[in-house]
Amino acid sequence: MIFITQGRYTTEAMAAMVSKPEDRGKEAKRLLEAAGGKFLGSYFTFGEYDFLVISEFDDAGALTSALIAAAAGGSLASTKTTVGMNWSDAKAAFGDASKLGKSFRSAGKKK
Repeated sequence: MIFITQGRYTTEAMAAMVSKPEDRGKEAKRLLEAAGGKFLGSYFTFGEYDFLVISEFDDAGALTSALIAAAAGGSLASTKTTVGMNWSDAKAAFGDASKLGKSFRSAGKKK
């Protein structure tokens, strides 16, 4: 599964990086690989979030552990993770949804 994590640094973390600039992507890679995932890329971003990290894990549990470890370090103000799905998997999910939809009644609708 592909995971896209966006986050914001604390003011203290930003001040530390101004004082001693570093490539935080290298640290993200080290953490994600230690958790059993694959690091696909990392970017410093502008706007609502300060960074974006793209990773691949077999399950969400391993990524969750990595995110908790990163948050416990105190340099993250917040994170948001989105699951990314390739289009062939999405197409299969739409096909499954088409079949499942026949057994589901929406609220207020007659079956």
